Amino acid sequence: MTHATPRRAAALLLLLLPAAPAVSQEFPQTFQHRFGTTAVEAEPERVVSLDYGGPDDLLALGVVPVAQRYWYGDYPLGTWPWAREALGDASFDLIEGDLNLERIAALRPDVILAVHAGIGAEDYELLSQIAPVIAPEPPYDEYSTPWQERARLKGRALGRSEEAEAQVRAIEDRLAAIRAEHPEWQGRTATVAVHWNGAPAAFLPNDSRAQLLAQMGFATPPAIAGAVPSDSFYATFSDEDPSPLDADVLLWLGDGTTLPEIRDMPLRRTLQAHREGREAYADELLSGALSFSSLLSLPYALDRLVPMLEAAADGDPATPVPESVAAGLTD
Repeated sequence: MTHATPRRAAALLLLLLPAAPAVSQEFPQTFQHRFGTTAVEAEPERVVSLDYGGPDDLLALGVVPVAQRYWYGDYPLGTWPWAREALGDASFDLIEGDLNLERIAALRPDVILAVHAGIGAEDYELLSQIAPVIAPEPPYDEYSTPWQERARLKGRALGRSEEAEAQVRAIEDRLAAIRAEHPEWQGRTATVAVHWNGAPAAFLPNDSRAQLLAQMGFATPPAIAGAVPSDSFYATFSDEDPSPLDADVLLWLGDGTTLPEIRDMPLRRTLQAHREGREAYADELLSGALSFSSLLSLPYALDRLVPMLEAAADGDPATPVPESVAAGLTD
């Protein structure tokens, strides 16, 4: 099995998609969101992004922020490999830890992006004294805005709506092609799981990782979908009873440290997904691409994820999932 390199995947995406729009988008633009109404009067030049997920969507749209909030990953400027080519030699400030309002104000932003940032009403009010703030639009909460809508919101705020729509459609067309090529996936279940804080957890249907699997035909198992109130994006379970995780495909996300905990779960081998060879393991880089769910990370993620799903969901327990074998998740 061959995988596209992060650099090649990013390069191919940039070749396929148009450059910055030739015609400026009309302003002002008005946004109705969970905290009220925000107007962006003119195309912004200085953009501060507080969104978890790196600068990916901005770079894909030809915009380099003056500052970007750091999420995770040991990469320069918090920019993962699939986005390095789009960044080139450009640079920006990296915001780490708690929000420092004085530092953000000193950057003199024209707009502050907080679509996937987890800010509350008080944060919004304080940040709005610095610059217009773009928050999640209804019906979404802090972390449930789908990747498409995040890209569209940012595109509209930055005067790049046509560019954002073109890139969203390119990825959606690819997902539609994957669905058409795999009718056997329709209606089957898939769990996207992690081992976090000493216990297994799974992402709910409103999370971008589960949403991506749904766009390929897989549904979140009911035992997970109804496990916690809808304002959460994940559910935690017990090592002593991992049965809610069972599905037609069980996709484990790794972060470089938790693989031994997944391997050593005492009852993981009782899961039917394990017994029938339907576990798949995403290493740190693929897990990051799925977690970022951006215009730049998704093409890379699909390059690697689809072959894994094909091996895990083919109905033949004898078919190995190479990544799971390499991770030591098979007997």
